[in-house]
Amino acid sequence: MSEITAINKFNCPACGAEAVWNPGKKALVCPYCGAVSPAEIKADGSLVMENDLMQALQALPQEDRGWAAERKTVKCQSCNAISVFDQKRVAQRCDFCGSPSLISADDIQAPIRPIGLLPFQVAESVVREQMRDWYGSHWFAPNNLKGKALTDTLHGIYLPYWTFDANVAAQWEAEAGYHYYTRNSKGESERHTRWEYANGSLEHFFDDLLVPASEGVHVKLLGQLEPFPTVDKIMPYDPGYLSGWVVEQYQIDLQAAAQASREKMDSAVEALCASQVPGDTQRNLNVNSQYSGQTFKHILLPIWLLSYNYGTKTYQVTVNGCTGKIAGEYPISWIKVAIVTLIGLIILFIIIASQGK
Repeated sequence: MSEITAINKFNCPACGAEAVWNPGKKALVCPYCGAVSPAEIKADGSLVMENDLMQALQALPQEDRGWAAERKTVKCQSCNAISVFDQKRVAQRCDFCGSPSLISADDIQAPIRPIGLLPFQVAESVVREQMRDWYGSHWFAPNNLKGKALTDTLHGIYLPYWTFDANVAAQWEAEAGYHYYTRNSKGESERHTRWEYANGSLEHFFDDLLVPASEGVHVKLLGQLEPFPTVDKIMPYDPGYLSGWVVEQYQIDLQAAAQASREKMDSAVEALCASQVPGDTQRNLNVNSQYSGQTFKHILLPIWLLSYNYGTKTYQVTVNGCTGKIAGEYPISWIKVAIVTLIGLIILFIIIASQGK
């Protein structure tokens, strides 16, 4: 792996003067104009750049595309995942769904080069045992599922992600409800709500909000694998990290990911503002948000993936390659469901019968 060069100087993007590291702001700050540079310095002195989102959406230099190494690209005709791996490797089946229907995709436009990645931390042997235990812990799964847990199909894969940073200043207003109680003519307690106008403000910083760009892994599983330690463990991209590993090329581009990140941020800001509304309940919450300092990174995150077919459906089990957190899918045995339902009905019938005596 080539040595990662430490950054000695970094020019301010606003005035061109030399920016310096500010421990308080944990950022490169210009001592002359005060501009904060969209970059992060690692403990070893290397640099992980944040890219200005608005500029990137307008144009991206060609030299910032590709993998900086010779790689082979194939596309699965079954699940549409685009896999990238070493030139010498011959792909027999798709690493995501197991389909043999692979076609060359080397003519696809080179992607935006990742700016950083998280190396694998969890060993394959640990993951295999973890998956066996996971299969055995699901009682409603068919009895023969554990025997079909073919962990020899386990793959370590780098998945594409976009991360987004942004400052948000929000103003909110709502009706705050306060409960109070009275007694009716029967002496029963009745609840009422008194509504009052309320407003407030919120400032929040989104740091490395993740938007997955994978087509090969089921999206509901990816959310269950979070968090990844992207804030403090990300390493600057070097193609040497990918040697021997499969990488999925993103098909969710920057513009679509930026829109998804804004929707996530808007939802999070609304929830944060809602938590500030006083009283016992609320209604008619209205939030006005202003975003600034929006930056992004394209990074690769490690997961262990096992795909298997049961009946006519493909299921996936995934493990966070940094933390070991597991998320997976499995078929349901309707025989077991029927047995449990029948037992529940029998118990309910016995209880009702005993109360009627």
